[in-house]
Amino acid sequence: MALESLYREPQATQAGPINWPALELHDVFKIYRSGPVETVALRGVDLEVRKGQLVAILGPSGCGKSTLLALAAGLDRPSAGDVRAFGDSLEMLSEMELASYRSRIGIVFQSENLWSALSAHENVAIALRLAGLERATERAREALNELGLGDRAEHRVAALSGGEQQRVAICAAVARQAPLVLADEPTGELDVANELVVLEMLRHLPVELGCAVVVVTHSDAVAAAAHRVVELRDGKVVG
Repeated sequence: MALESLYREPQATQAGPINWPALELHDVFKIYRSGPVETVALRGVDLEVRKGQLVAILGPSGCGKSTLLALAAGLDRPSAGDVRAFGDSLEMLSEMELASYRSRIGIVFQSENLWSALSAHENVAIALRLAGLERATERAREALNELGLGDRAEHRVAALSGGEQQRVAICAAVARQAPLVLADEPTGELDVANELVVLEMLRHLPVELGCAVVVVTHSDAVAAAAHRVVELRDGKVVG
């Protein structure tokens, strides 16, 4: 499977145009085993997210939020059920195809997932090269300028604030026009001012890029900005 559906426009059929959801979970279970002990992280979760939507995943610690995001990112596989992105089942992809999938989507973690010894500009440019995009150097600089980080482009990531690091990670997703952005507590370690800046960026991604954004969060501000809020409890969708 070549994951072509991520990068092509949906084709029309006799029944009408195909409009694949960006992300689908169908009756998904995830069970972790340690010797005789089993921990059920997700219990029959169903979820659909379409392009142009910002969806917030809420719930207490240990309810399965981060597990859900890891499955959506192809970083883990479900114990049962199906996880699909743009019509393709991630379970059917090879490790190489999963790596290609992850390089095309945007993954933003609470703690920075950047190369700390490199500059902001170098981090974004590398993300573009990994996605196979041309003009990586120029496009990275353009994206940083557009998102208000032009004056920090040549600073090493280790010298940036937490809010700036999060903005650089989001910038990489914007620059490569990621069709799906997955963010795990992207504002969890930020002060109020930086939380608002990152939230504004996340809120505009579905509007400006038409992508789908899924945010795991404890923040009421993030939830209030979302198009939909999905509440998890004990591994189940409860609201």
